[in-house]
This record gives sequence, structure tokens and C-alpha cells, in this order.
Amino acid sequence: MKAFENKETGLITSLDFKLRRVKIGYWIMFACILALALVFLFPVVWIILSSFKDVKEFLSTPPTLFPHSFHPEKVLKVWSKMSISRSYINTLIVAGGDMFFSIFVNGLAGYVISRLKPKGSSVFFILVLWSMMLPSSVSLVPLFMTFMDFPVGHFSMMNTYWPMWLCKGANAFNVLLFKSFFDSISISYIEAARIDGCSDLGIFRRIILPLSKPVVSTVAIFSFNATWGEFLWPYLVLKDKVLYTVPVQIFRMKSAGFMMDEYVIVLLFAMIPSLIMFLVFQKQIMHGVSIGGIKG
Repeated sequence: MKAFENKETGLITSLDFKLRRVKIGYWIMFACILALALVFLFPVVWIILSSFKDVKEFLSTPPTLFPHSFHPEKVLKVWSKMSISRSYINTLIVAGGDMFFSIFVNGLAGYVISRLKPKGSSVFFILVLWSMMLPSSVSLVPLFMTFMDFPVGHFSMMNTYWPMWLCKGANAFNVLLFKSFFDSISISYIEAARIDGCSDLGIFRRIILPLSKPVVSTVAIFSFNATWGEFLWPYLVLKDKVLYTVPVQIFRMKSAGFMMDEYVIVLLFAMIPSLIMFLVFQKQIMHGVSIGGIKG
């Protein structure tokens, strides 16, 4: 294979691939990965194709994969019937706030731990590591009570997007991701900026963030995908129909008298942004899998 002609790094090098047992192991691993990929892709393909079937074919037994007749008009009909455009806008607003808090707040925390290192930063770093070991269900009730009656000022954040935004601003994984990347940035840039009279916040905004486009784009993409599929917090916090996000709107459809084939079309609407995000930014997404391993 041409991919292994001059490959000198990685799990399998060009010399390793010349061995018969390595070739057999490689193709067995390739077949297993391909089978897993098909298993994960099948529901997506089924939803896309089933969205264009009529009701009779959709409910037929045995079910069919490819539709016998296409009905694209159903998509526009369900879109107008459900008024999902408002939910799309709400979800984009939540995603925008989540990306800002994920980048700015978590980035500042990673910058403090990595470069400023004030007194007690090592203890804070240990607490961040420990928080990753706690299941998310442990903090669910305390956070919900806090959002219902905030201790400072005794005001409620219910029926607003602030709970989702604040939760994204306290993400231990993103803090570690930023810290790991900031460790690789040369200290000379920061020292030169301090000589020029730049403040610590100015260094972060004008020096660190522009040099950290790979990790910033990775966190932004992961944050958007997580927000688009998030159901629990929007369901708990948002009570006004005008504020519903796409996942909550889909859940509320169960009591709205929608047919099963219409429900599948709505699932297609929910999948489209994530699919577009992956197709456009797949290089950054795949890079984000290994970006956390960067060392200074």
C-alpha cells in the first residue's frame, strides 16, 4: 500500500507492514472498524431515507430501507406545522453563549494555571482534576437549587439561558485542554508583551488567543455539537414554549399528535446542523482528538 511506503512513525511502520502477520492483523482491524462504522451510520441513513416515505410505506411490514416513492413535500409541510424555526434560533443562541463561555472562561482558567500560576494554583488544578472524576448527576440537584434561588441576591435563573451558559463556563475537560495547549506556547511572547506594558488580560486576549486557534476551534466545535444535542438542562430550566430548544421541542411533540413519519422528519431536522458541522470542520474535529496530548 502506498500509505505505508515511507511511513516511519506510528503503530505500524513501512518495515512492519512487510510482515505477513502484520498485514493480516491490519486488515482484520480494518474490517472491524468498517463494520462498526456501518453500524453507527445505519440509523442516520435510515432516518434520512425514511423521511421521504409516505405513511403507508413507513408503517409497512417488513420495513423497507430505500423508499419506493419520494415525497419531499412532506419535509416542508412538517417544518411549517411544527414551527421549528423558532427552536433553531433558540438553540443557536444557546450554542453561541455556550461557545463564548467555553472559550473565554475555561480559557482564562487554563491560562491562569498554565502561565500566571498564582499562589494556590496547584491546589486549584488538583480540584479541577478531581471534579472530572465525579459523575454529573452528583452536581445536578445542587446546581438546580442554585439556579432556582441564587445565593447572592436571591434571584431565579429559571426560564433563561444563563444556567446552560454558566455550566459550560465550568468545564474541567476544556480547562485541561486549554492548559495543555498553553503549556506549548513559548514564554518569550508573554515576557515581550509584559515589557511593552500589556496587562495579563490583554496578553490573554491579544497574544494567547490568536496563537491558540487550533484549540479554540476545537473547543468551539465540541461545544456546539454538545449544545445542539443537550436535553436535560433545557428541559429542566425552560418552561416557556417560546424559549424551547430543538431537543425539548422534539420531546414535547409526543403529546402534540404528530404521526410517526413526521416525527422522523423532525429528527432529520435535528441532525442536519451536526452533520454540516462535521462535514465542514471534520479536519479540526479529528485534530481535536489528539490536541490534548500536546506537551510544553
